[in-house]
Formats: sequence, structure tokens, C-alpha cells
Amino acid sequence: MKQTKITLALVDDHQIVIDGLMSLLKGHDRFRFAFATTRPAEVLDQLSSQPVDILLTDVMMPGLPGNELARQVRQKFPDTRILALSMSGEGDVVNEMINDADISGYVLKNIGKQELIDALEKIAGGGIYFSDEVIEELKRTSERRKQEKQVHLTEREIEIIRLIEKEYNNRQIAEALFISERTVETHRKNIFRKTDTNSVIGLIKYAYEHKLI
Repeated sequence: MKQTKITLALVDDHQIVIDGLMSLLKGHDRFRFAFATTRPAEVLDQLSSQPVDILLTDVMMPGLPGNELARQVRQKFPDTRILALSMSGEGDVVNEMINDADISGYVLKNIGKQELIDALEKIAGGGIYFSDEVIEELKRTSERRKQEKQVHLTEREIEIIRLIEKEYNNRQIAEALFISERTVETHRKNIFRKTDTNSVIGLIKYAYEHKLI
């Protein structure tokens, strides 16, 4: 029995990525491309005239980022499933795509042919697919957030850490945040206490490890 073809669309602001992905799937009897474009703003109009099963979308695109495009597609074409493509599996970005657009999968652009086929077939069948590297990054992000919650750094304290990393002194921090130097001093004491550090170098190391900067 012949399997039904899976109809795809692809949007990426780099033509070379489009060419590469289309080349990977060329000749595969389960897939056909309805369209591919470097212009995310055109996708909704194209989907109106050419419905697809799966939209493969870049995440970082000028003008209309992937999370916003995916959100619009899910609202207007709820039956279209979305596979996000990215150079990076950064956990915060992945979570944004999941929360904003209810995507069905997320893979990195270094994906091999067989993994891409597996991802598309699983998503077309109603499943979800995330690359192993993406899953690991999500785990690290989750762990980092747990640690951040445990130290209870406030948004203002994180702002001050970022300014300390830029080598601002107390007076400069106070001017930048429109607070008094005494308030800055109090924040600094609390930051060092909460992060269990006792030097600027130790604090900056902590901030990088926890991706605060």
C-alpha cells in the first residue's frame, strides 16, 4: 500500500540552508515541497493557497523571528505542524518556541539526512521530535533555573551584576539605574552573600556559569 506523501514548506533567511535541506530530501518518495522561501513575511499568504503538513522554520530571522511566525501559523493554520531549525539549541530560545508557538519539534541545522527524515515522519504522525543536543540543553537550562531560584536573585540584582561585569563602579551603577550609591552598596553585599562569592572575579565566574550575562 502506497503511503500518503507528507507536504512540506521551508522558510529560512539563508538560501544555502534551503538548498541544503531540499537536497537532503530530494528523491525521497514520502516528501514533497509545496514551497520554500527566504522571506518569512510571505509564509502566511503562501500557506493560504498551498496548505502543508509541516512547516520547517528557521528560528533567528530578521523582520519576523521564528517564534512569532510559528505563533501566527499555529493561530491561522492549526493543522500545520511546525519543526524549528536553528544553529543553536539554547534552552531559553527552545522554551520560547515551545511556549509561544506550541511547536512539534526542534532540531539543529547540522542534522543528518536520516535524523531529519525520522523527525519529519514522527511529527507527521502526530508525535514530537527534539534533537538529543536540544534535549540536553533543555535539561541544563532547567537545572540553571532551579539554581537561580534557590539563590533568589532579584531582577535588580541581576542588572547590577551585569553592570559590574562591564566594570562599572558604584557611582556609575547608581547613575545608570537612578538609585543611590548606598543602595548599590547594599545590593552588592546581598549579591555576594546570595552567590556565596567574595570577589568580583568570583561573582563574574558565577554569573557566566549561570548564564546571567
